[in-house]
Amino acid sequence: MSPSPAAPIAPTAPDALLQGLAPVVGPGTRLLLLGSFPSVASLAAQQYYAHPRNQFWPMLSALWGVDLRAMPYAQRLEQVRDRGLGIWDVYARCRRPGSLDAAITEAELNPLAALVATLPRLAAVAHNGGESARTMGLTRALGLPVYRLPSTSPAHASWSFERKRAVWAEVFAAQGMMPTP
Repeated sequence: MSPSPAAPIAPTAPDALLQGLAPVVGPGTRLLLLGSFPSVASLAAQQYYAHPRNQFWPMLSALWGVDLRAMPYAQRLEQVRDRGLGIWDVYARCRRPGSLDAAITEAELNPLAALVATLPRLAAVAHNGGESARTMGLTRALGLPVYRLPSTSPAHASWSFERKRAVWAEVFAAQGMMPTP
């Protein structure tokens, strides 16, 4: 019997080929946000940005004025889809002991072009952090505006939350994804 999506997954060997998560998109997706690859905590929970110190959910909460962290994960994803945001990663599979992007080896790219072809309202792509942004050449080839956002990872602590929020807000506003006053 396989575990439910929220059930923890047994730890894998450090050299195991890890499988990423499915994309979170909907017919109204206007901005596709790409991370690099899920953390150990995210893979175990089968949830994007599950590490408690990752600033992703607090960032969206601050941008949209709703406390997504107080919602069950499925409801967070509804909010994301309803607001036109898509979430995925640039890597489909890789080997990586731990959660640091610098430890990723043998990375296999996700089929971004195939996903983009299914999103008729998609207007832009944004990379969450430097490792994801390494593939900007590929995402630019999709013919959409491409942005590099400061990482929400706890490993990227050189920028304050407010400094990161300002950059994220600019990109979200450009895509019409900020609440109207």
